[in-house]
Amino acid sequence: MPLASDLLDVRIWRGTEHGGAWATYPVPQRANQTVLDVVTYVQRELEPTLSYRFACRVGMCGSCAMAVNGIPRWTCRTHVHDAAGGEALAIAPLPNLPVVKDLCVDMDAFFEKWQRARGFYRSKRTRQDEFARIPPDDAARRLVDAGVECINCAVCYAACDVVARRPDYLGPAALNRAWTLINDERDADDTDRLRSVAGDAGCHACHSQQGCRERCPKHLNPSAAIAALKRATMWAALRGQL
Repeated sequence: MPLASDLLDVRIWRGTEHGGAWATYPVPQRANQTVLDVVTYVQRELEPTLSYRFACRVGMCGSCAMAVNGIPRWTCRTHVHDAAGGEALAIAPLPNLPVVKDLCVDMDAFFEKWQRARGFYRSKRTRQDEFARIPPDDAARRLVDAGVECINCAVCYAACDVVARRPDYLGPAALNRAWTLINDERDADDTDRLRSVAGDAGCHACHSQQGCRERCPKHLNPSAAIAALKRATMWAALRGQL
């Protein structure tokens, strides 16, 4: 049995959107231990009813995102010594999303906002047309490259203070996706997409506090995409398109 000095006090939120409480578990400390390792140990060894999500364990799927000591993170890529610094560890579900149970959140609202922002591709071409050829150094292509690596983990959404204050706000991930599509010359939905993000709950609701940029595990900058959408919608309005 590990000595008391080798144990980490881990507080985990247990409950649903209707209420819950913190539960504390003693977890053995290990070298290079991730927060996901801790949650997995608790579920397998101490509390089999604990609910949480994970898949790849290597920072590719984003499904293990949780709030670690108050900060939205991928738990598979967050080491305990970085998050806790030898102190107690508190693990909770992502903020700004309804809690299904324990550490699992309902992602429906997050993805519904992608739909509202028209975050889906609609091609200008048919299968009978030639493939579009876009040079890698094309300026618009580079703007797409800057934001296309989003994997829908919702960390930026959970870190967004505007989402916390107004749940109808589309959020940084949906707006970042809209900006990548607006710069994709193969897409046929530019004007409708600009209309969808120009409303009261769209890009102009962003306060540019940079929480999304600071927390994005992929090091994307949704704030820059949102600022660009503000400019694009302004010019579209001046042209009478909105």
